[in-house]
Order: sequence, then C-alpha cells, then structure tokens
Amino acid sequence: MKLVAAIIKPFKLDDVREALSEIGVTGITVVEVKGFGRQKGHTELYRGAEYVVDFLPKIKVEIAVSEDKVDAVVEAVTNAAQTGKIGDGKIFVYPLEQVIRIRTGESGPEAL
Repeated sequence: MKLVAAIIKPFKLDDVREALSEIGVTGITVVEVKGFGRQKGHTELYRGAEYVVDFLPKIKVEIAVSEDKVDAVVEAVTNAAQTGKIGDGKIFVYPLEQVIRIRTGESGPEAL
C-alpha cells in the first residue's frame, strides 16, 4: 500500500478529483496548505503599498492506494494538475505500513 500526496494549485482541485474518480479512486483527503518552491512567492500591491507574499496558497491531496494503482494515480494527477507553468506542484509517494478502517476494524488493503 502507498500514500500518494500531491501539492497542486487550488484551481486544479476539481480537475484532479474528476481524474481520480475516472480511474476508480474512491476516497481522497484535501488540505489547504501554504508553501513555496522554486516559485519563491510573489509581490502584490495593496492600497498603494507593495508587499511580498512568501508562502503561496496550495492544496495538498492525499490518496491511499494499493501498489498496483500507484502509477495510474500519479499519471492522473500529473495530467489533471499540469499547466506547464512554474508552481504546478509536486507528487510524493510514501509507503503505508498499515491502514485500519475504524468503523469495521478491517485492516490492510481491505480497509482502502
């Protein structure tokens, strides 16, 4: 089992959700986050004053999947979230030691 975590632009969330739904992903977790990478923030003008926004708003999408679905999930997220511009985000794949469904007590792949 793997945990796929993707940091994406906020306006791409619906596209990513639809792409994941099309390949049979039944559940995702979404968190609003802030951060920066090579993009390094940007400068904004507010009431005549210029200020630097260091941390940009992003969305973190987490998807727990079986090993055989990892490549399909990564491809779906990449295709749906890509704009070709700086700041598109990153995808991280982590090993999952154990998953337990609280309601039924199921564990392992059955709990996904």
